Amino acid sequence: MKINGNEIRVGNVIMHQDRLWVAVKTQHVMPGKGGAFAQVELKSIIGNTKLNERFRSAETVERVTLEQKDFQYLYAQDDMLVFMDTETYEQLELQSEFVGERAAFLQDGMMVNVEMYEGTPLGINLPSQVTLAITETEPVVKGQTAANSFKPAVLENGVKVMVPPFISEGERIIVDTEEVAYLRRAD
Repeated sequence: MKINGNEIRVGNVIMHQDRLWVAVKTQHVMPGKGGAFAQVELKSIIGNTKLNERFRSAETVERVTLEQKDFQYLYAQDDMLVFMDTETYEQLELQSEFVGERAAFLQDGMMVNVEMYEGTPLGINLPSQVTLAITETEPVVKGQTAANSFKPAVLENGVKVMVPPFISEGERIIVDTEEVAYLRRAD
């Protein structure tokens, strides 16, 4: 879908210079002399490069719509993560570095959302919260619970988080996968 250069918004994915870019920042500029333009900061989807580009309102760019598809996490094999399309039962293998540090939060049977462009995976969205058990933490020190303090804890997947002093080993907590932070006790 073609859009004018001044219609680019933050989060839009566009095709520019034969590459896919996501708009990170946009600023509309009206100089005293000449026509108005949009100053857009673009980040490459494949690779980690940035580009600052000016788009005049008369210019058009190709806006790309990414396909959102639900997959179920099956298992990890070596440095590959295996997912299954819930509609066609086809399997998709992704490098664990593609998911990054958040791969530690993947659990058997977990549903994830994969963003694809022409069949090529570009990004993955995990659930925002997961429930995990605490395997290791310090015992409660009497009187320490009065202040708003936190103590380190190790989760069953090996990730370390800071938890309130009243949380003990074996308890299940809900963790934010984006911030890698304690949210609350699990029911």
